[in-house]
Amino acid sequence: MNASTRALEISSHGVVELKIPGRAEWVAVARLAVAAVASRLRFSVDEIEDIKLAIAEACTNSIQSAGGQDAGTIEIVCDAREDELRVTVRDHSTSPRLEPVKTSGLEEGRTEELGVFLIRALMDSVDYTSDPRRGTELVMSKRVTA
Repeated sequence: MNASTRALEISSHGVVELKIPGRAEWVAVARLAVAAVASRLRFSVDEIEDIKLAIAEACTNSIQSAGGQDAGTIEIVCDAREDELRVTVRDHSTSPRLEPVKTSGLEEGRTEELGVFLIRALMDSVDYTSDPRRGTELVMSKRVTA
């Protein structure tokens, strides 16, 4: 066991991985699974609701990026740490919908911008990468404040 693996074991309460079909009817499963993981930490009910909404928006962005077609599989990885919950949402889309929201406000009719705005407002940190061969990965975290 190397030092980085040992550090992950010490700082992590557990990792939960979930794969769902990239269709709207499966988003509720992702919400419930992530809420169950979040409830193992010291989050308030309101904070868990915020996390559930952010996950729903992230999954919806993955589905929308498929252009209305089946988005394939969406992978969700929850890392429950001592002081935060880190959630990764990964899909195999080659066209990310996580462009930064303009500081001047939302453009009328741009629902994906509203989703990104909500994710950034509800979570403490949000990072994403997109690779034409590997897809899009969104990593968001929420710190435990209690």
